[in-house]
Amino acid sequence: MQFTVTDAPARERFEARDEAGAVVGFVTYQLTGSIIAYTHTEVDPAYEGKGVGSTLARAVLDDARSKGRTVVPICPFVADWVVKHPEYESIVVRSTRKIK
Repeated sequence: MQFTVTDAPARERFEARDEAGAVVGFVTYQLTGSIIAYTHTEVDPAYEGKGVGSTLARAVLDDARSKGRTVVPICPFVADWVVKHPEYESIVVRSTRKIK
């Protein structure tokens, strides 16, 4: 299954949509200058375990990297995802990372 992720700045969130265009998940954020804090991730229960969360996490981090932003992963899902994907470490604020 393919998902498309787009920024919805008026809602301060990135949205994942399925092939029919329905929102199946989102990551909320707060943007201050070049710092973006990801605050919450939510996936429609019907789509849990289908890669929506990972697709969202990768998309929001790729977007932050491409815009030269520093990431504060407040959301536990995004924080855990970053731990598993160290290629994003350089853009994440170290003091807020969850330590395992």
